[in-house]
Amino acid sequence: MEVTLLGTGDTTGTPTPGCDCDTCEAAKERGVERSRFSVHVRNERTDESLLIDASPDFRHQFLHRDVCLPDEAIITHIHFDHLDGLGNAYRLFEDLPVHAAGETDPLTGESVADTIRSKYDYLDRVTVHDHAPHETFEACGFDVTLVPVEHPPLVCYGVVVEDSETGAKLSLTGDTSYDIADASREALADADLLLADAIVPASLCEHHPVGGDHPGPDGVPRTFGTKHMTREGALALADELDAAQTRLVHLAHYYPVEEAFEEPLAIDGERYRL
Repeated sequence: MEVTLLGTGDTTGTPTPGCDCDTCEAAKERGVERSRFSVHVRNERTDESLLIDASPDFRHQFLHRDVCLPDEAIITHIHFDHLDGLGNAYRLFEDLPVHAAGETDPLTGESVADTIRSKYDYLDRVTVHDHAPHETFEACGFDVTLVPVEHPPLVCYGVVVEDSETGAKLSLTGDTSYDIADASREALADADLLLADAIVPASLCEHHPVGGDHPGPDGVPRTFGTKHMTREGALALADELDAAQTRLVHLAHYYPVEEAFEEPLAIDGERYRL
């Protein structure tokens, strides 16, 4: 299993257009980028590739990273920075199976799979497949499971990708607060590589309108606002899940420059073989 981090940023990415903050300027100077979130997973046994989330930066990512176009895709939730790159399927694919949860979202009245169908009904080369949370299905020769996480007000799912022949396991928390249910934590546990949402350091919670939540024993918030984990929350979760290796993703440019490029914060283009 070869994992390439195509996009490791949040909804605006780093550098953010029009921003001259120290972190964005440092990213430009270093020649590094955190584009909108997306992960490429290649099955080295079958030479198939699975795309997890379709970033609006799809074209840029596939032009600048040495990866092939995906054979199948997974969409974790319907926020534009995870979904809207799917429009790039136009003229690029003969057929692209897209996997998503079939669980109805009380807020929208439809599932993630339903939203993809309605939004991209003009893409007849995209075929949407519904899946129930916690029910494993096959994609690109991998065993894949969608696990519910907490990203209010919308439903959102983490992803577990396993190779039954090699035993390799990749876990992604998806966009989530620290308040992940026990069943989902169990599914995400013991990964060779954990990609964990860590939008900002906990010190920035004081700038959020609702502050932070889910404090640890030291009182440090593990959730920024209500939707995303802090860096401290993501690292605490990684320890609890006993991940062999952890990379922090979905990172905002609000990280202070002296912290923004420290381990284990990821940047685009990182590649791992599990």
